[in-house]
Amino acid sequence: MNKPVILAALLGLGTLGLAACGETQEQPAAEAPEGIAGMTISNARLVLPAVAGNPAAVYFDLAYDGERAVALNRVHVEGAESAEFHEYAEWNGQMQMQPMLPLPLKKGDRHSFEPGGKHVMAMKLAPEVAEGGSAEVTITVSGGDKHSFPAEVRAAGSER
Repeated sequence: MNKPVILAALLGLGTLGLAACGETQEQPAAEAPEGIAGMTISNARLVLPAVAGNPAAVYFDLAYDGERAVALNRVHVEGAESAEFHEYAEWNGQMQMQPMLPLPLKKGDRHSFEPGGKHVMAMKLAPEVAEGGSAEVTITVSGGDKHSFPAEVRAAGSER
């Protein structure tokens, strides 16, 4: 047998193999579940600043019952140019607000993000973020998984 005939036969067999693959039905890609398994957010609220242009604060309660240890890494607030996790700590004999280091979470952990403690600062809010509305807050943990939740927008001076 000469080479062109062998190559043509191999090419034909390869095409049949590919055609057989095309007969199987395509399965839709499995979608990842919404949020982070085991993470629950409650009592979420964004309190507008008393002075326009100042940062707003986001408070909430977090419960984590996931099987895998994670750490809060980043946060995004819809309608804010930027957002950061903050906390209060003593520095040079005084309590001061500072960026929060990544917060490790393990099964059973509970954290309150509240005035005078851990919280989210949302900088340069868009005018659309107004009292009575809501803003979506997205937490990113180590590894890149995300968990989003709505925060009720409250006026400055209202109950935090």
